[in-house]
Amino acid sequence: MRVWGKLLKKNKIIASFTGECHMDTLSEKEALDICMDEICRHFDIQKPLWFPLHQKDLSQYYIVRFYQDAFMEEVSFDLFEIEVIAE
Repeated sequence: MRVWGKLLKKNKIIASFTGECHMDTLSEKEALDICMDEICRHFDIQKPLWFPLHQKDLSQYYIVRFYQDAFMEEVSFDLFEIEVIAE
């Protein structure tokens, strides 16, 4: 599984990173969790809260957008977006 993470500010990408996880023995949820950890570690941000809307967006569009309300502390960007890349 590959997941592309982007930080956006004023509708411009200010940072981008692709996390990767091999799903040999992992479920899709576990692989996504590993990729999210890798992306958040790379950006040096906390992992956002996961709401039911995020799960719905992931299953329908393979894209999830996290705004300020998904983070417990203040962030320096407007949007954190992840996109599952089809292989």
